[in-house]
Amino acid sequence: MNELAVQRNAVIELMRISPVADQLAARFAAAGHRLYLVGGSVRDALLGRLSPDLDFTTDARPDQVLAVVAGWADAVWDVGIAFGTVGVTKDGSQLEITTFRADSYDQVSRNPEVTFGDSIDGDLLRRDFTCNAMAIELPSKSFVDPHGGLDAVRLKVLDTPATPQESFSDDPLRMLRAARFVSQLGFEPAPRVVEAMTSMAGELRRITAERVQAELSKLLTGAHPRLGLELLVDTGLADHVLPEVPGMRLAIDEHHQHKDVYQHSLTVLDQAIGLERKEDPDAEPDLVLRLAALLHDIGKPATRKFEDGGGVSFHHHEVVGAKMARKRLRELKYSKEIVEQVSQLVFLHLRFHGYGKGEWTDSAVRRYVTDAGPLLSRLHKLVRADCTTRNKRKAAALQRTYDDLEARIDRIAAAEDLAKVRPDLDGNEIMKLLGLPPGPLVGQAWKFLKELRLDRGPLEHDEAVAELRRWAAEQGITGPDQGTPG
Repeated sequence: MNELAVQRNAVIELMRISPVADQLAARFAAAGHRLYLVGGSVRDALLGRLSPDLDFTTDARPDQVLAVVAGWADAVWDVGIAFGTVGVTKDGSQLEITTFRADSYDQVSRNPEVTFGDSIDGDLLRRDFTCNAMAIELPSKSFVDPHGGLDAVRLKVLDTPATPQESFSDDPLRMLRAARFVSQLGFEPAPRVVEAMTSMAGELRRITAERVQAELSKLLTGAHPRLGLELLVDTGLADHVLPEVPGMRLAIDEHHQHKDVYQHSLTVLDQAIGLERKEDPDAEPDLVLRLAALLHDIGKPATRKFEDGGGVSFHHHEVVGAKMARKRLRELKYSKEIVEQVSQLVFLHLRFHGYGKGEWTDSAVRRYVTDAGPLLSRLHKLVRADCTTRNKRKAAALQRTYDDLEARIDRIAAAEDLAKVRPDLDGNEIMKLLGLPPGPLVGQAWKFLKELRLDRGPLEHDEAVAELRRWAAEQGITGPDQGTPG
């Protein structure tokens, strides 16, 4: 199929599922304005990744855009109007309509000094990558591709319309977007793009943590996150985003053989994603699991110790790593929930290795489950993914051992409802039995009974009451019918 046929088929397919584009084009034409479908919408149409969310550009100024969509759109929002963007919803589609731009940047922050343009060519020149610098003129449906975007999509190459130096100087966030597109689309950056990213990595200091975090999350939840991460590390960008990741590249000498922690962590990430997809191929990517897989060993460089006889140890690297993960994710402005979940997975990822050949007591199994809590399913995947040995016999033995642990968890859970392990007496009963008002002592008693429950499993009511009274006597707590302890 020749190039024109590819273009035409992509346009026809896009228009088939997006009749609102034709409707919108007719309104702009009637008002004497030009309208183009642009950017990622065109790229995704060519890649067969059609979306109801569409981006348009026009010569109409924002107030004129508002007049055109009045009475037609289901809803309109103008939070981006200062940058020339009007948002519209229509028949379930979300549309963004932006006036032609000819931005200049202040070269200090990434904030554009908005200057409206007058041509589609000028607008496309200011876009980040050639694969996003294509447009479809409406309603004629003619293809506009002054920078070879179609070839870039066909060859899966990531390049810039202007020079990479100009593009990244205007907006350093585009360097992270390059790594994100490598992950999402499987594109390969052009050599000049890699060169510019390497020489300009320090410019990322101009970007806010929130924007960095958004790009990193999109990269990690892409189809090929390993490729994006390797680009960040190889260009030095990771030193300004996740310095702990390149920090895992430990020197290995002939006398102290151990795995390259950086490569091991990327392999664990790959394997965790495989387990994620195996469980549910249609599920959304699991950002928490992927962050935990990438960061689970970041405590190793700080805890590495060369042992006599040529061995290497990393004692308590899971404790150190959990603290490091928490600190880094907070600096990247991740939510409190994500910070706590990822750091807890890092903290717990090594616990299984004390299981041996099944020596854990039922009490230890209960604690494993309760410490993981709602993260248990993710912890299962992380622990299994953490087995990267090339020794097939050893790998199979590890997987069988974890199979055994999961089977024991299932057996105990069926008998005891492990997901809801609680003391055998609730707070109200504790207060009544001990004659206590609400307060810290009730919490201490509750915690004692929960620890007892974990150690011994469910207790009969009378047994639980007796244990509570024994604990209270040891604490000097006088119950309503216990008298004064001697």
